[in-house]
Amino acid sequence: MGTPDFAVPTLESLLAWPGGRVVAVVTAPDRPAGRGRQLQASAVKVAAEAHGLSVLQPTNLKSPEFQAELKAYGADLQVVVAFRMLPEAVWNMPRLGSINIHASLLPQYRGAAPINWALMHGDTETGVTSFFLRHEIDTGDLILQDRVAIAPEDDFGSLYNKLKVAGAALARRSVEAIAAGNAPSTPQEQRDDLRAAPKIQKETGRLDFTRPAAELVNWVRGLSPVPTAFATLPDDRTIKIFRAQAVAPDPVAQPLAAPGTWASDGRHYLRVAAADAWLDLLDVQLEGKKRLPVKELLLGFKLQ
Repeated sequence: MGTPDFAVPTLESLLAWPGGRVVAVVTAPDRPAGRGRQLQASAVKVAAEAHGLSVLQPTNLKSPEFQAELKAYGADLQVVVAFRMLPEAVWNMPRLGSINIHASLLPQYRGAAPINWALMHGDTETGVTSFFLRHEIDTGDLILQDRVAIAPEDDFGSLYNKLKVAGAALARRSVEAIAAGNAPSTPQEQRDDLRAAPKIQKETGRLDFTRPAAELVNWVRGLSPVPTAFATLPDDRTIKIFRAQAVAPDPVAQPLAAPGTWASDGRHYLRVAAADAWLDLLDVQLEGKKRLPVKELLLGFKLQ
């Protein structure tokens, strides 16, 4: 059960496993996409059909018709990656239950956007977790975990790609352990230092320049390339920011101005004052324009 390309490596890894058989794939209904609003299949559906698998695309997971169709496949186990919240009648249907592959080291970052929030908080390590589904979201007993380092240059796009590969390997090992009857099942810790990973809203991306510059760099990393951090220029246009760096103020050449103050030499840099340093924008996109390195943007752009 999965929808985006994050789930495709897990499907491929289970298909390659000689110890079992993927009897069906459950994914989201086709959605209109692009300028022509043509119906587009999910990445998981495309992969499943390439392997000749049966594909179910329910609009309502509680529908008796869908549940009857699902039950007819007689699956021993359901593997869920980047799908939707399942009703108990669905996750409890197989004799071995259902497992989820989550892109964090649970119990840290429960929720819809664990990759984004790990980067936005400046973490240097994350990972993937397999666990048995239960009522409360992302709270089931842990099976296995693998740690993944976060490099300083990682953004959401690169870390997403690392974790989808790590998640596929973990899913395979978890399913093997369940089939062998020796899978761990460890209750999650209840701790006071846990961070949530709620769905990213558009306003989450608006940069708050009263914060330290290093925090803003991490915020940009966690939202790049999608849904993207953004700010409002002095002329009220919106600028999306894909890469940025913190630059210490020069007390003589360029002392730090009030937070939110913009500066540019018209050729090499476009920056804005944060709480403790300048935030240099490196890779940006003006509304209605294409994404560009700042030096290219400045060839035809002047700060008002």
